[in-house]
Amino acid sequence: MNDVNRRNFLGGTALAAVAATGATRGMAAADATGDSEFTFEIQRSEEEWKSRLSPDEYRILREGKTEKRHSSPYVTETRDGVYHCKGCNLAIYDNLWKVPLDIGWVFFRHSRPRTVLTGIDGEPFVDGDDVRSIVAMEVHCRRCASHLGHVVHAEGNLVHCINGSSLVFESAEA
Repeated sequence: MNDVNRRNFLGGTALAAVAATGATRGMAAADATGDSEFTFEIQRSEEEWKSRLSPDEYRILREGKTEKRHSSPYVTETRDGVYHCKGCNLAIYDNLWKVPLDIGWVFFRHSRPRTVLTGIDGEPFVDGDDVRSIVAMEVHCRRCASHLGHVVHAEGNLVHCINGSSLVFESAEA
């Protein structure tokens, strides 16, 4: 599945997610691009990010894009453990909060306290000749501003829909 199809999925759920969470401003989206006075704990140059991440990881974490459906092994991960931000290793999601949805991405009920920032993603949705704006709530790491995914309604659940490429899993068995 490509970025456009995920945007279509998000477009059908985003307004409800924004309304349900009461979000009113795009703090992380603006902060991730340097448009505000918020200072992230981890700051790297574009060159540093590119040297640390694969091209696909950079596209997702730094440019806010989306991985293809079912492309992450974390979609089916069931072991106990913790998911960390790939950009800075901040522990963000516990596997205990994972929601098993067969939609193609990794879903969690919530993050650990004070680990994510949310912002409004107003990037246009483009499907052939159909170009329109949709509203989706982005999820960013609060320490390094990496784009993780979105908050959406999926199969009756308000969940964090996260790109597996944005995460590193540490098994409790290790």
